[in-house]
Amino acid sequence: MIITVTLNPSVDRTVDLSGPLARGRVQRAHATRQDPGGKGINISRALAAGGAATVAIAPGDDTDPLFAGLDAAGVRYDNVSTGAAIRTNITVTEPDGTTTKINEPGPALDEGTVERIVERIVSRAAGASWLVFAGSVPPGPAQDVYAVIASRVRGALGAAAPSYALDTSGAPLTEALAPGAIVLPDVIKPNGHELAQLLGREDGDALEADPRAAADAARILVERGVGAVLCTLGGHGAVLVTADGAWHAVHEPVTVRSTVGAGDSALTGYLVAAERGDTPSECLRHAVAHGSAAAALPGTQMPSAAQTTPDAVRVTELGPCAGFPQVSHTPPASHTPRGTAHDAARHRAAATQPAVKQPATTRPADPPGTASAPGPADAAPDAPGPDRGPAGLRP
Repeated sequence: MIITVTLNPSVDRTVDLSGPLARGRVQRAHATRQDPGGKGINISRALAAGGAATVAIAPGDDTDPLFAGLDAAGVRYDNVSTGAAIRTNITVTEPDGTTTKINEPGPALDEGTVERIVERIVSRAAGASWLVFAGSVPPGPAQDVYAVIASRVRGALGAAAPSYALDTSGAPLTEALAPGAIVLPDVIKPNGHELAQLLGREDGDALEADPRAAADAARILVERGVGAVLCTLGGHGAVLVTADGAWHAVHEPVTVRSTVGAGDSALTGYLVAAERGDTPSECLRHAVAHGSAAAALPGTQMPSAAQTTPDAVRVTELGPCAGFPQVSHTPPASHTPRGTAHDAARHRAAATQPAVKQPATTRPADPPGTASAPGPADAAPDAPGPDRGPAGLRP
């Protein structure tokens, strides 16, 4: 079971144009679609599409369109009522694959609502294989909220706590890897720019274009206690760095429809492979296969496992020294599942070394805006309960 947590979910509306976006002009949409959104929600959608067991935890009222969309997709969820409408994010896609996003900040979460969400997460985490925190932090909670929740889960469950994945950016990511963090993630999924920011560097463009340089940068974080770094590089594929080594993978060219959600799908592929005990290189292969499949789909549609093509992914082992790397062109016919590198790393003391150098500036996860005023929360805390299945019914 993989539990996802999305503190700032969204309803994603995608508008496809038949020509380039023209600022200040009236244009007609070629097609539109609406999907449940938010990074953790997308991961649960992708997991469900592939038949994997998942529950998505998110704030929002039963009547919100987001949850109707999850019902329609057959995604199990456990929502915590807030009394406020979930935000809407707008994506504009052009024929050449160029994507423009306009993200609302989302409604504020008060302290009581955050505490109810935390209680729900702790209750759900028992017995899960992975706990995934993904997306931006809405107005209200402190920027270290992911680190605090991960610490509480580990404190409550000890060695039985699930592995911890983090996919966010800006201050929430920096805080989760800051010196003194009680629990460090077993895997993080930055892009090249976010990786550079974590290390206080300004060479994000260079890292996006150079897999070996990205791997060298990611290795710094692994040496400081992060279990694994899955760094997506857009058209240059992705790199994975663990204590066991570093790998680069790239998919055969695909026709890009929308890049929104491709990174979420990539993390999904990694998690599914890691959950079944695949080697790190195979985890990376499936990450790139899932991400590429998502990029070829419209809107924030998540691919099923049948829509992915891992055989079209070339995985290259990156050695610590310069020279020609070893290349594996095709996946092995079979392999014996084993624990991935993060299994050993996850129990290391998190505070032995500072995880990151504090950057001089932080890039917000979402464009700035004015937060919606919070609505009234329930008078009594929600008791952790069974998740909802299709049609929103509690079994």
